Amino acid sequence: MLSPPMAAAPHKGSLAILLSVVIVDLIGFGIVMPILPYWATDFGADAWTYGLIQSSYALAQFAFAPLWGRLSDRIGRRSVMLVTILGTSLSLAWLGVAESLAGLFAARILAGGFAANIGVASAYITDVTSDQDRTRWMGMLGASFGVGFLLGPAIGGVLAPYGYAVPMLTAAGLAGVNFVFALIALRNPPRHSTPVQTIGRLEILRIPRVRHACITYLFFSLAVTQLETMFPLYMMDAFALDARSVAFLLVGIALVMGGIQGGGMRALAKRYAERSLVMSGAALLAVSFIFVPLAPTISLLLVPLVFSAVGRAISQPALMSLVSFEANPEARGAVMTTFQSMASLARIFGPAAAGFLFDRNMAWPFWLAAGLMAIVLVQSRGLRPGRLGTDDPTGP
Repeated sequence: MLSPPMAAAPHKGSLAILLSVVIVDLIGFGIVMPILPYWATDFGADAWTYGLIQSSYALAQFAFAPLWGRLSDRIGRRSVMLVTILGTSLSLAWLGVAESLAGLFAARILAGGFAANIGVASAYITDVTSDQDRTRWMGMLGASFGVGFLLGPAIGGVLAPYGYAVPMLTAAGLAGVNFVFALIALRNPPRHSTPVQTIGRLEILRIPRVRHACITYLFFSLAVTQLETMFPLYMMDAFALDARSVAFLLVGIALVMGGIQGGGMRALAKRYAERSLVMSGAALLAVSFIFVPLAPTISLLLVPLVFSAVGRAISQPALMSLVSFEANPEARGAVMTTFQSMASLARIFGPAAAGFLFDRNMAWPFWLAAGLMAIVLVQSRGLRPGRLGTDDPTGP
């Protein structure tokens, strides 16, 4: 089914549809998050093996994300979104019927190959928003993570007592419904009159400001993957929590992130430059990661978890917005997916490293994350201080 491009002016209705598509996709991802470590453990996986499952997903994502980005520049964002959503549905169905660790590995590798939605959605947003509005809409995209990670773990937690396959197959069904909805409702952003050229990842990284932002995001993603990967296993080993309890803890974290990114990001973006938001968020995350493994009770653990959620909520969309300002319209898909591929690269090595460290000392992955976030704080000082089109002393 072909869909006409929308008008060149920003179209809030089209952006709302895009965000709804992303939210449903992330709900499926969120359902898997609290269940997969427990299922892998049932199949005999230790922390390192579970980290390798997560790394295999990221390796496939890293390999395919630039391809999807360049393809979206050529044939349109909508077509790529449809293909990746359908592929996600198939991979989740495979995960739901897996009967071994090998099956889990295979299903997650397939899922990683189709995990290009965020990079393509970021490019979609840059196509239809002005420089002044972009950070707010990137914040809304970040809020989609919050909504997806709010509803997804909640659904996974409710369904977990019925068997670990049930949440996975439910996620596959949601992705299938999402495909049908996107096929009917999602429209293409305007196509650019300038012929699109194929731009490789290495060529993109030769742009100094893009390279600096990508390196910063690489360290940022390496840090947050330590918490993301090991948090369920840490709660299982340190506090004997089951998948349902961990799921609802993740729901609480998502509520904090979604509240800030969906409601507070607009006000923050008007008052503070993106670089200031990145630096503030990195500082909060660095301190929070230090104290996560030091909390003796779940109640006290909530304090650093909440502060880490606040830090991520304000820093990640600001960093995404900064790199989008450096992208020419004809190459936005390639730039944004190259930027997102830094997260994929981090998730190739981050989960495996986290699992290796966790098997030796449960605190080490979190303290590594704190050190990495300190590097992000230093790196952030070299980011562009303002927006294009404003009084930026560094110039374009």
